[in-house]
Amino acid sequence: MAVAMSIETPVIEVCHVSTKFGQAVVHEDISLSIHRGEIFAIAGGNGCGKTTLLREIIGLITPSAGTIRLFGLDSRRLEAGDGHPIHRRFGVMFQQGGLFSSLTLAENVAVPLREHTTLSDAMVRDIVAAKIAMVELPPGSAAKYPNELSGGMRRRAALARALVMDPELLFLDEPTAGLDPIIATGFDDLVLSLKKLLGLTVVMVTHDLDSLWQITNRVAVLGRGKVLGIGTMQELFQSDDPYIRQYFQGERGRAAREQAVRNGERCEA
Repeated sequence: MAVAMSIETPVIEVCHVSTKFGQAVVHEDISLSIHRGEIFAIAGGNGCGKTTLLREIIGLITPSAGTIRLFGLDSRRLEAGDGHPIHRRFGVMFQQGGLFSSLTLAENVAVPLREHTTLSDAMVRDIVAAKIAMVELPPGSAAKYPNELSGGMRRRAALARALVMDPELLFLDEPTAGLDPIIATGFDDLVLSLKKLLGLTVVMVTHDLDSLWQITNRVAVLGRGKVLGIGTMQELFQSDDPYIRQYFQGERGRAAREQAVRNGERCEA
């Protein structure tokens, strides 16, 4: 049974994490907390260690130093595989979707249910159909293979698979990378809708400035092996840090902010 947590209790705690691969230093001293019910983004330039940090949080990589707690549990206890009960409390959508090319959309979505439950085939089919509908994919897409789907449809299929076990916590790795602006906006709107509908806590790795402005509550900016700043997008936009100012106040950053202001749809904490 899941332990109840107050809104003040961090769902994720990253404490003084350092990461090295040989002589290469990825993180020097990363600390941050993520709270229940927020959409929290990890941003920064290429090579700053965004995806590495996400993989450390979910237990796929062990940091060189420091601790990471997920629902209060040290993530190092998760690295042996996905058999720990806590894995049922989070879902992960990997970069580019990570669908199995030899399986249909429905079979891909069903994978976690087949591996971790003893539900009947009929029940699995019903749950899969419900999740496919939840991410606003047409029923006819269920029988198609990934190479028969558009990029946006593959992302939604991967999102359905991440949600199929009814997680409390959802991880998204570059969910809108490579999508055209219209499809990316539709995906952002879907994430925001599902977050509200299902009461999710969402952690996303992204460099999509439009997504950062439109749907996040808080953002952590990584750079130089550290967390350079954490806050709302408006707070980060006004930061005195030279890197953060360059990242968010360039031409594209200003355009994304202006669009968010025009839309008036940015999610507030």
